[in-house]
Amino acid sequence: MMRRGIKHLAVALPAALVLAGCGGSGSGDDGGTLLVWTIEDVADRIQAQKDILADFTKKTGVKTKLVAVAEDQLTTVLSSSASSGELPDVIGALSLPIVNQLRTDDLLDTDAAADVVDSLGADTFTKQALDLTRDGDTQLAVPSDGWAQLLYYRKDLFAKAGLAPPESFDAIKAAAEKLDQGGQVGITASTTPADPFTHQTFEHLALANGCQLVGDDGDVTLDSPQCVDTFQFYGDLIRDHSVSGNQDVDTTRATYFSGKAAMVIWSAFLLDELAGLRADALPTCPECKQDKTFLAKNTGVVAALTGPDGSEPATFGEVVSFAILNDAATDDAKKLVEYLMDDGYPDWLGVAPEGKVPVRTGTAHDKQAYTTLWRTLEAGVDTKAPLTEFYDAKTLEAVEQSPQTFHRWGFNQGQGELAGAVTGELVIPKALAGMINGDTDAKTAAKDADEQATSIKEELGS
Repeated sequence: MMRRGIKHLAVALPAALVLAGCGGSGSGDDGGTLLVWTIEDVADRIQAQKDILADFTKKTGVKTKLVAVAEDQLTTVLSSSASSGELPDVIGALSLPIVNQLRTDDLLDTDAAADVVDSLGADTFTKQALDLTRDGDTQLAVPSDGWAQLLYYRKDLFAKAGLAPPESFDAIKAAAEKLDQGGQVGITASTTPADPFTHQTFEHLALANGCQLVGDDGDVTLDSPQCVDTFQFYGDLIRDHSVSGNQDVDTTRATYFSGKAAMVIWSAFLLDELAGLRADALPTCPECKQDKTFLAKNTGVVAALTGPDGSEPATFGEVVSFAILNDAATDDAKKLVEYLMDDGYPDWLGVAPEGKVPVRTGTAHDKQAYTTLWRTLEAGVDTKAPLTEFYDAKTLEAVEQSPQTFHRWGFNQGQGELAGAVTGELVIPKALAGMINGDTDAKTAAKDADEQATSIKEELGS
């Protein structure tokens, strides 16, 4: 789940690479080759992963073969590979919904995942990452890294207006009202009903306000007072202090980059683009003509938000994982994943540090080793540079500490399949659109979403 930003859930991605002749699982134990699939399918990232695997082979003697698979093709490719007996030993960069689906299909070697976590030390991982990749006491996969949904804000404008950082609903509302002036909106956020980006943005706010998809009993709770209030808050922000018309991953970025919005909700993948490290997504604000790093220098971020009905600060975060499959060459597969999470971990994070925040924070000897290292890694696409060249310590600290407040709808309640289906069927974006357009009110939007999610739950039999 390491695409640029979070639009990837909705767009068509390149087909999987050809798998013919790639061997099969279990081959490592008899002197063969470990078959490794990765969802990191961009050319430069594929090469970086090949280099990491080459180092692993050099140090262990275990051979590997890397196959890149586009995320939207994974289910199809898995089905065909299962039929031909060519399933991989290890799959990397898997999102939470995909890990959950692999568990549903009984493809995961959960004992192997638990062995790796125990060997590395469970206390070297963030609790949230382990919780989100478990089903009860069963460790489904080995969490490797994550990205957070963040609220970016103009520090210079906030300081000039005497505003507090937008860490709460009240502070966000106050800033949106005061900074919505002179051709500049207070905030820009996704509203497109056909884009999961809208769902993720809403869930980020919902988690902060104690709005959950399901309760501990598994029943859908989208019509709760907390959810109604979140719908109301989001709707008021968009109608009163944002850009008119449908907004998506591209338009929200463009509005903030042009200097025409005081705040934007986007993923951590915005960090390198905001710093001018990606040629096709450069800041265009008036001040940026003289200094392309102007926005980065004058932008702060907030990860964990707090709503009036929430019990603790929360962040929407995606945790990605390494999965070891059933019938894999178990010993060598575990050896590989341990390497990727230990000696090879700096290189793995370096594949795309702007969106690979470590969820294994350190080692038994230095619990913050990888968190500290992360700041020094070179981010970017067309230009490479450490994020420390553009952001102050407080901003980077908010990003690197974000995995400690990661939450997601449904996964902690054993309803990951439902959560994925609700996201995929755009339940929230459609309900939100009706309210923003004035067709319904917040209570009706929440009720409609609740009814649709309940119907999906019944169809799934969950």
